[in-house]
Amino acid sequence: MNAVVIAVVVMLVLSLARMHVVLSLILGAIAGGLSAGLGIEVTMQAFKTGLSNGAETALNYALLGAFAVAIAHSGLPQMLANAIISRLNNTNKKGATIKWGILGLILIMSVMSQNIIPIHIAFIPLIIPPLLLVFNRMQVDRRLLGCIMTFGLVTTYMWVPYGFGEIFLEKILLANISKEGLNIDNINIFSVMSIPALGMIAGLLIAVFISYRKPRQYTTTDIDIENNEKGNQPVVSRYRSFVALFAIIVSFGVQLATDSLLLGAMIGFAVFMALGVVRLKEADNVFNDGIKMMAMIGFIMISAQGFAEVMKATGEIEPLVKASTSLFGDSKGIAAFAMLLVGLLVTMGIGSSFSTLPIIASIYVPLCIQMGFSPAATVALIGTAGALGDAGSPASDSTLGPTAGLNVDGQHDHIRDTVIPTFLHYNIPLMISGWVAAMLL
Repeated sequence: MNAVVIAVVVMLVLSLARMHVVLSLILGAIAGGLSAGLGIEVTMQAFKTGLSNGAETALNYALLGAFAVAIAHSGLPQMLANAIISRLNNTNKKGATIKWGILGLILIMSVMSQNIIPIHIAFIPLIIPPLLLVFNRMQVDRRLLGCIMTFGLVTTYMWVPYGFGEIFLEKILLANISKEGLNIDNINIFSVMSIPALGMIAGLLIAVFISYRKPRQYTTTDIDIENNEKGNQPVVSRYRSFVALFAIIVSFGVQLATDSLLLGAMIGFAVFMALGVVRLKEADNVFNDGIKMMAMIGFIMISAQGFAEVMKATGEIEPLVKASTSLFGDSKGIAAFAMLLVGLLVTMGIGSSFSTLPIIASIYVPLCIQMGFSPAATVALIGTAGALGDAGSPASDSTLGPTAGLNVDGQHDHIRDTVIPTFLHYNIPLMISGWVAAMLL
């Protein structure tokens, strides 16, 4: 059996068996290297060489984590939560206006958490638990809330090249495709990924207007009441929240001007320190907490680069490509579907789209070139294959985050109420739209 296939299967089986993803990647790489006859020493040397390729991305994540914790430390997310809860508790409006308004706000916050206020899933435990009492009264299906948050978390980074989207699209997707020798100089990544993104939008509309539009009963618990009362407490310092808003604007401006996410996050963190929101004696703790929050994702991405480097060192990617080409014949449609399906399985196992891309890019780029896909189609295909499975993976932070917020009172099951709904509403439309993009571009 081909060494690359052995490595991917071992990695995927171990991940699905709930072994830690980093260990699964290392063991999968070793299995592939040994089966190709490289020996343990050469295999590990190739793995170490690949680790350096993920260092910049991991550093971007670490600094974004520090910036996110500084934003949370300022009290701005809590101020937003308090304002929403206070308005809802004091309003005389009832029915559809309030329901659609709050669903829209949650969608906007989920989208902004990926770029303008890059705190990723950190906003969920601050915003969602205090609102559960309101959701219970309006009989909002929490599966709908899970779908809305997961949509904002996933669609934004796979479509919009800012914040986490810059990491996914520019630093990982385009960088790994370019490293494989494909010319992508004229690629407009936003336009290319628009067709796959339409699939995600279709899934969201189905969830909102068909699947979960009916009322669903939940029991109001003491935890719901307590969290709601906490959300009504006054904000400690408006100054700190305004500084956070200023830091976000500065960070976003620097990112746009310099095309550097790392520099934007670093200067944003410096603004917090310069204006006294993060004091010098607190800076180490805040920075370390941010690194801890994002460290796991960083380690997974670095390990994935090592895995990809071992796959190249085996020398068996080209035979796999030729064998696959003969299997698909001249059918681009079958080839595209197979690549998307494999991407879904790998991401479901690993739980991270960001970590999937380096693995599949090393295999898919030569295959796409051999099959005659255009550069734009290749980018859309690999980008979609990487994003597939993030929504619907039990180990993904895009599903774990919503569950953490919605299940504080024990009435929202992770698998039944988050994983299965997001898998059905996003992976199926994304498979279809990704395949259409590969055929049209």
